Amino acid sequence: MNDFYTVDICGEKVDLPVLNIGENLNIAFFNLHGAQKLTEHCAKHLAALIPDAEAVITAESKGLQLAHCVARNLGHDFYAVARKSKKLYMQDGITSEVTSITTAGSQKLYLSAHDAELLKGKKVAIVDDVISTGGSLSGLEQLVEKSGGIIAYKAFVLAEGDAAKRKDVLYLATIPLL
Repeated sequence: MNDFYTVDICGEKVDLPVLNIGENLNIAFFNLHGAQKLTEHCAKHLAALIPDAEAVITAESKGLQLAHCVARNLGHDFYAVARKSKKLYMQDGITSEVTSITTAGSQKLYLSAHDAELLKGKKVAIVDDVISTGGSLSGLEQLVEKSGGIIAYKAFVLAEGDAAKRKDVLYLATIPLL
């Protein structure tokens, strides 16, 4: 893995490894796992874009620490997490189905009743690391709507490829499909 794509995220330059995910399709892979300084930097800038959000939701796993930091920056005690497998405590929760550029086939997202209640009647910010095809976003939108929340923001660190042309999302920087 010798190829990198450099992106400037609000003054922070990050070298992203270029990974092949299919025939003639490469991505600049963005990973916040373990990157504390970068996560804090991105969360501060995302929180500034969504100052009046009353609740935050993300999908596991790459959005977890980002949503945690965004919620903290907004002064929220909790944030909602859509899980990719149904856990024991989620028997009374809700479900949506998604497809994603980085996940083979379709998968389900699960939201606990507790997290659904966090969203009910509130202006919700959907927060994640990267938007590409919008598949994961669609699943999160379904969960917010099923919870009775109001989708106020769709905020991402990076918009990949044509996602940067969308008028309904906010993002800090763009990356191409390679």
